Amino acid sequence: MRKSGLLALCYATVCVSGCATRNESVDLDEAAPSPPNALDAELHDPTGRTLGRALVEQAGDSVRVRVEAVAMGAGAYGAHIHMTGRCEAPDFESAGAHWNPTRVQHGKDNPGGMHKGDLPNLLVGTDGRGSFEYTIPNATISGRGPNLLLDADGAAVVVHARPDDFRTDPSGNSGTRIACGVLR
Repeated sequence: MRKSGLLALCYATVCVSGCATRNESVDLDEAAPSPPNALDAELHDPTGRTLGRALVEQAGDSVRVRVEAVAMGAGAYGAHIHMTGRCEAPDFESAGAHWNPTRVQHGKDNPGGMHKGDLPNLLVGTDGRGSFEYTIPNATISGRGPNLLLDADGAAVVVHARPDDFRTDPSGNSGTRIACGVLR
């Protein structure tokens, strides 16, 4: 009887250990991070003051971008997604060039354009507020594909000093970079 009791105890231990191992692997799988389907960024001027925000979301096989100004001077400003997720003041050149995975020219009115990172102008009223929403077709935030936004060095949203003319390569004659936000 002692042998059968000891065997039963060993069998129960093996069963419980096997179950625990299976449950642990399920927990690990559930904890694996999934690719982001939404990113946001605070847009700062070179002094660090918050001028606005950007939200980027996956929408089917497209990427939807919303940019909002909350404290800018009245006027029209060029806005673009840039290919590097760095915003070092004072000039934000660290954000690199426009996101352009299809390697075309700049601007919706350019016969050789447009970059995936080309966005509408940001129109700001006298109250310092303005916004736009724009959908970039055939693009993904993360994962796989030829028009992938996030790579190893990230991406940023940049606002320029002047409006974009939507045709002049490479940046629509939109002037200096006055605000930048890293997409996270």
